[in-house]
Amino acid sequence: MPSFRLQGFQSVIRGNSHLLRYQQRRWAQVHDVRFLASHHDPKYVLERYRSKLDQKAKEEGHESVESLKEAYDEKIKELRRKASTVATPEPETPTPTSTTAIPGTSAAFQPPPPPPPPPQESRTTKAARSVSGDSSPVKPLSSYLDVEKIRELPAKEIEALWRLRFAENPNVITAAIPINTYNRMIQSARENPQFILPLPRPQTPEEAEQTPEGVTGTAADIHFLQWAFHPPAEGSTPSPSNTHTSTVIFTNLGVYKMHGAFAQPHTTVTHHLDLADDKGLVLMHGQIIPEGGVSAPEATWLVSCVQRFYDFEGLASGRKSELVRMFTRGDVENFKVEELLIEAEKLP
Repeated sequence: MPSFRLQGFQSVIRGNSHLLRYQQRRWAQVHDVRFLASHHDPKYVLERYRSKLDQKAKEEGHESVESLKEAYDEKIKELRRKASTVATPEPETPTPTSTTAIPGTSAAFQPPPPPPPPPQESRTTKAARSVSGDSSPVKPLSSYLDVEKIRELPAKEIEALWRLRFAENPNVITAAIPINTYNRMIQSARENPQFILPLPRPQTPEEAEQTPEGVTGTAADIHFLQWAFHPPAEGSTPSPSNTHTSTVIFTNLGVYKMHGAFAQPHTTVTHHLDLADDKGLVLMHGQIIPEGGVSAPEATWLVSCVQRFYDFEGLASGRKSELVRMFTRGDVENFKVEELLIEAEKLP
């Protein structure tokens, strides 16, 4: 009987997942605009310059300022017409505008439209870029192997060389996936790009105390995965199947709930398709982030679960694929974490 805390899991999948929606923060500053209001009252202007206008009227033989205005009326209209442009036409009548009044003042202003947000990389792209260590989101296969040389070898030898290439690196996971299996997984991943996976672990003393007597309890940590699709890596070999590079990142669910988009993933997986057409292989490279909180066996377990849950027509046929679809739909009533743990522990 699995034993673990279920608090918060329903919010993960409800409404296509409350967890998966980033919070948008808006920062606003309110300025006192009372001293920005300028005086456009015609009477104020007339009184201020009346003495000069009287002098001008007498010089031109007019009896009053009013007759001076009438004499210059046509000339003023003509100058306004010439000064107006298509971009800044002179309004004939005032038009109503949507304004915002500042409390405690009589002034009103129309706030300028907010500037467009700067383009931002997705979290998966940032994680992949941090692993690659250069400007490209992912490294090409040629950065690990001489692709043209190994192309001449049988598929079995290529798979062996790929594993040996990283045999001494404890933070790397490798695999060679048949192209047919990969294509099935990718089709499922495009429709279901996010999911959660359990990582079984021993119970803590506190959890053991809460387990009913006579029941063997199993605890689990939940991890959040995300798929992303990029153009082929720079320097990769073009081919009919090599149309993209896919990545999967894993983050502890508790860390992701706490930090959101700033959460640090602990494992990043990249799939290389350079040999997919002529050798029928997709070479997988998984990088475990140091100090990410998971060991190599734990990360290997999570990566192996990807195929077990995303190969809908193969290993994931049946209840596993239904759980993935329910998570995508946000089916809170039928998605059970207990069942997820049971299915994850079933052997293929």
